Amino acid sequence: MSISNLQIGLAIVGALVLVAIAVHGAWSSRRNRPRQATVPNAGLDTEPQARVNVEPGLDLAAFDVVDFPVPVPEKKPVLDALIDVIAPITLEAPVSGEAALAALPTTRRVGSKPFAIEGFNELKQRWEVPAAGQRYALFQAGVQLANRSGALNEIEYSEFVIKTQAFCDAINGTPDFPEMLEEVARARELDQFAGDHDAQLGFVLRARNAAWSPGYVQQHAARLGFVAGAMAGRMVVPAGLPGLPPVLALSFDTQAALAEDPAQAAIRELVLSLDVAQVDRAERAFVRMREAALALADAMDGVVTDDNGVPLPPEAMDVIGAELEHLYDTLDQRDLSAGSALARRLFA
Repeated sequence: MSISNLQIGLAIVGALVLVAIAVHGAWSSRRNRPRQATVPNAGLDTEPQARVNVEPGLDLAAFDVVDFPVPVPEKKPVLDALIDVIAPITLEAPVSGEAALAALPTTRRVGSKPFAIEGFNELKQRWEVPAAGQRYALFQAGVQLANRSGALNEIEYSEFVIKTQAFCDAINGTPDFPEMLEEVARARELDQFAGDHDAQLGFVLRARNAAWSPGYVQQHAARLGFVAGAMAGRMVVPAGLPGLPPVLALSFDTQAALAEDPAQAAIRELVLSLDVAQVDRAERAFVRMREAALALADAMDGVVTDDNGVPLPPEAMDVIGAELEHLYDTLDQRDLSAGSALARRLFA
C-alpha cells in the first residue's frame, strides 16, 4: 500500500508540533523553576551546602568568640526603680548565698512579668543576684512594671507580695512593700509610654518574576552579613557584642526551608525586620536595613514593599528614618535608650 506525499507531509508536521510542544514545556519548566544558588567549581545547578552559624542568643556559648569581641561583663544590678516595683528587705542577721538560693521561688515570673531578688554583697559592696559563697546584709525583691504583655495589674502585684513574703519568711527578713495602687498606676503610665514608642519595622522583598530557592536566598543574604538563625527560615545580622539581640532579622517560609528538596521549594517573598528598641542606636540599624533591602532587591530581581505590597520609594524610607531619629531622642530623654538593658526588658 503506497503512502502519499500528503500523508508523509502531515506526519512530518505532526512530529514537528510534538517536538515544539516538548521544547516549550521544558523551557517553561526551567523558566518557572526557583532561582538556585551558584556553586563554585561545579557543573550542576544544585543547592549549596551552606556554612551554618546559630543565631546568637543570650548565652556566650552560642557565639563564635573568634568572630565577636569578648564583652565587658555588666555589673549593674538587674532591678531599677525606673521600670520595677522594688520592695526593700531588712534582715535580722547577714544571710549566706546558699541560704538565699535555697529560699528563692521556683519561678522567676509573676504572671507575665519578670520577678527578681537581689542581695547586697557585704564584701563587694554591690547589689547582685544571690550566689553561693557570698554573704548578704540586705535584699530587695522586684517585679517589672510593664512589658509587651501589658501593665502590671493588681492580681500580679498580689502574687509579687506572696512570693516575696515567702522568701522573707525563709531568711528571717522583713519586706517593705510600696503602696499597690500607686505602683499599678505607675505601671499603666509606663505601659502607655512604651506602647506609644514601640517601633517594630518590616520591609517585604517580593520576587518580580521567578521565585527563589532557600539556597539562593541564603547565599545572597550571607554576602550581606546574615547568618543562619535558630529557627528554619530565619537569618540574622548579629549585634556587635555577643549576648545582645540581633541587629536585623530576615525570614521566609518555614515549609520551604524544611522542604525535602530545597531546590524545588519556591519562595516569593522575604521579610526584613528591625525591633528598634532592642538595638543600640550606634548600630545604625535602619540604615543597614535599608541598604540590605535595596541590595537584595537588586541582586535577586525583587522589589521592596510594605506589608500591603505597596512599593517603598527612597522618599518613603527617608521619612521613616527621620521619624526614627525622633524616637531615639525620646527614648534617650526617658533614660530608656534603644538597646539599653532597661529598654530591652521593657520592650520584650
